[in-house]
Amino acid sequence: MTNNIDIAPIGLLTGKVVLITGASRGIGAAAARLFASEGAAVVLAARSTDALQRIVTEVRADGGVADAVTVDLADRASIRAAVDRVEELHGRLDGAFNNGAAIQQPGPLDMTSDEDVEEQFAVNFRGHWTAMTVEAALMRRGGGGAIVNTSSIGSRRANPELPAYGAMKRALDSITETAAVTWGRQGIRVNGITPGGTATEMIDAWEAASPGVVERLTVSIPLGRMAEPREVAEVAAWLLSDRASMVTGAIVPVDGGAGA
Repeated sequence: MTNNIDIAPIGLLTGKVVLITGASRGIGAAAARLFASEGAAVVLAARSTDALQRIVTEVRADGGVADAVTVDLADRASIRAAVDRVEELHGRLDGAFNNGAAIQQPGPLDMTSDEDVEEQFAVNFRGHWTAMTVEAALMRRGGGGAIVNTSSIGSRRANPELPAYGAMKRALDSITETAAVTWGRQGIRVNGITPGGTATEMIDAWEAASPGVVERLTVSIPLGRMAEPREVAEVAAWLLSDRASMVTGAIVPVDGGAGA
């Protein structure tokens, strides 16, 4: 089994303006490169502007259109300012990939700190709620659009090692479905993806805190390996594209079969 599949771009997102949060690393950084190669004008948002600027430079060097904006998903005003910046740059928003997240300190429910719970709520739930709302407002003015939220396989079942993270991701699945139903008549599609084990910095941090996690995750994946960030980004790209024109309210697993 190989994951070194070289897929030629097909212009899946040509002409679309797409905002990506959590774009400085992992799945978000992979999405930035992929969406730009598929023809989107991308606006990359994260707390780390240095890392974003490197990706912007790389995308532009390859002939793509990219800009960076600082965002703190725990700060509602910051999220609104980031979407305002998209409007300043492009005058509209066609797609949004809400991918930014905070990871909690791994540990059981009764050992999870109040601070961890508060951060999980602020970033992984309320931050997405705010982002979706302001993104949809801008999309509405342009006649519609598509939103994809990054949830987690951990939202689909008990999550004893990351209880607050799993709970907020499950809540995110709920508002993803609710938004799809609420905004469907306005031409706004809203979907979620639930990645499983993915080779990102977040998993590296979890492995450092709980050695053996990567091996345990890999054993649970029928395809026999972790996902590459680009493989997850490919699913988001399709959901944001016109090829997925009848798909809304879906929570799509991208987990190599681990959740089956």
